[in-house]
Amino acid sequence: MERKYPNLCKPLQVGNVLFRNRMFSAPMGGTDITKDGCIGPASTAFYELRGKGGAGAVTVSECMVHPETDGSHAYHLDLTVAGSLASFTYTADAIRRHGAIPSLELSHSGQFAGTYMTDKNKKATMRQYGVSASVRADGLQIHELTQELIDDIVRAYGEVAGNAKKAGFEMLMIHGGHGWLINQFLSPLFNKRTDKYGGSLENRTRFAKEVLTSVRAAVGPGFPLEFRMSGSEFVEGGYDLDEGVRIAKEMEPYVDILHVSAGTYQKTFGKTHPSMFEEHGRNVFLAEEIKKHVSVPVATLGGLNDPAQMEEILASGKADIIYMGRALLADPYLPRKVAENRDADIKKCLRCFTCMAERATTSTRRCTINPVIGRELDGTEVTPAPVKKKVLVVGAGPGGLEAALTAAQRGHQVVLCEKENEVGGILKSERALPFKYEMYQLGVTQEKLCRDAGVEIRLGVNVTKEYAENEHADAIIIAVGSEPLVPPIPGLHGDNVVIVNNYYLEKDRVADDVVVFGGGLAGCEAAIHLGQEGKRVHLVEMRDMLAPDANVRHRPLLLEQIDKYVTVHTGYKGLRVTEEGIVCADKDGVEHLVPGKTVICALGQRARRNVAAELLDCAPYAIQIGDCIRAATITQAVYQGYHAALDI
Repeated sequence: MERKYPNLCKPLQVGNVLFRNRMFSAPMGGTDITKDGCIGPASTAFYELRGKGGAGAVTVSECMVHPETDGSHAYHLDLTVAGSLASFTYTADAIRRHGAIPSLELSHSGQFAGTYMTDKNKKATMRQYGVSASVRADGLQIHELTQELIDDIVRAYGEVAGNAKKAGFEMLMIHGGHGWLINQFLSPLFNKRTDKYGGSLENRTRFAKEVLTSVRAAVGPGFPLEFRMSGSEFVEGGYDLDEGVRIAKEMEPYVDILHVSAGTYQKTFGKTHPSMFEEHGRNVFLAEEIKKHVSVPVATLGGLNDPAQMEEILASGKADIIYMGRALLADPYLPRKVAENRDADIKKCLRCFTCMAERATTSTRRCTINPVIGRELDGTEVTPAPVKKKVLVVGAGPGGLEAALTAAQRGHQVVLCEKENEVGGILKSERALPFKYEMYQLGVTQEKLCRDAGVEIRLGVNVTKEYAENEHADAIIIAVGSEPLVPPIPGLHGDNVVIVNNYYLEKDRVADDVVVFGGGLAGCEAAIHLGQEGKRVHLVEMRDMLAPDANVRHRPLLLEQIDKYVTVHTGYKGLRVTEEGIVCADKDGVEHLVPGKTVICALGQRARRNVAAELLDCAPYAIQIGDCIRAATITQAVYQGYHAALDI
């Protein structure tokens, strides 16, 4: 067959290992870590799904090599711990049996040891070691590594590498980027030493070379070693791309692949993991430049989820390998869909950071659009129903679409009704915000998948109790969603007011001076977009903080954009809307006019509970999902829709 994306599908020989394609699964921390640092069964299933989905390699992240100085937050391949080697072996087996190459990321956090530990008391009692003595931003004292400790860490890298090979891993990634220990040696931002490890580039690369030499001695020739580095640190005091090129050239003789990432810990999160406010592939230029100066294969990554863009990167010689992290959570089968010329079926990552926020909050994983992520042990396949039934799904928002698709995949006869003339629900409104366009695309993709699966979609149909009863369905899934909250504030129904959900339909009505009324997530994102368009934007919020409904990873980046584009008024209660803006009262009751010719109403959503309640007795089995229960998140709607269909 003729591949639509031949470069992505082309095999790659590195050392003694043949990779089936150029689409690799980037390092991502797992979903369960035992108290001894072993890989739990949920993590094994988490990594296996990427192998099953067709990735050329799957990298398990992170294995911390030296528990004595890095008690840290991740795995430890420690032969003194019962079950440690076995847990890694089971994981490597699970990846390899699907044809993917299992890789393990070896790392040391250095001065950031324990950063993500859920046991904060233990974190506070750890003795922190780094390349140089300093005080961390959170006040913890950093102790400079002695030569004795450096030698022991170098030894540990080799020892763990040998054990990883024994466990069945066929490639190792040595983490030398993102502000972890090897990067702390490489970077003038951290490295203030005056001995043989500090000062010149030769000295700053010495530790990395010692580590790579130790690892090579343990695994032997022909075993692929990949060095992960930041092409540029993007911070004052750190190194730039020119220095990144020099570092890459120093590393080249010791490695088989150069994996070019970006940034440094805590300071560049939204660049290292490009947010929705950044361009897709915003870090590819780093790999492109480094590739001009080295002969080993170069890998790139960073917010990549479009096969056409990734194919162009390879075809034009900017890189040899494409790594994806979040994209393979959103759709683990992306590589297989690319190979089978089914790219129109790919569910693209939204870059919403739900996955990384969940990791930080609960030490698990979850994906907004993929309900099995982090719950792979519950099953990743939609199995046929033993008895085929007629299922009526009311509402074609994200939850209803997921429910209809899953029910159809189980073999049920599915009718999906939507009162609007287009599917997507709240997703439709996102088409007007370029940085959220992929949320709109999700509805388009889900509609295609539903139709392909045999779902009968009826648009422009308002499902009443009589209508539902006349369908004689065996089951009804009620996903009627929510509606905008528009309180009885004088003037809020005026001609100069646009409801944020309808902005995509009425954007031409919006003047150059705008007041966004409501500082939740929807209001903040609308304000940012309007500011990016060059409008003068004021944001009014009654509470003292903005976007409390944003997740812990997205919110700081959102607020950075707010600072760039928006004038904020917190602690302001809207009293009335006029042709000149919104009259508000501050905390002391003093009135102020916040100026704007157009008012965007973004005061939240209200569940359509009355609509849902009317339909509860219209089928033997009835279940409500998503916003009609309580206005919440797309994540919850999709998860509930998926499982509602599995329960039929």
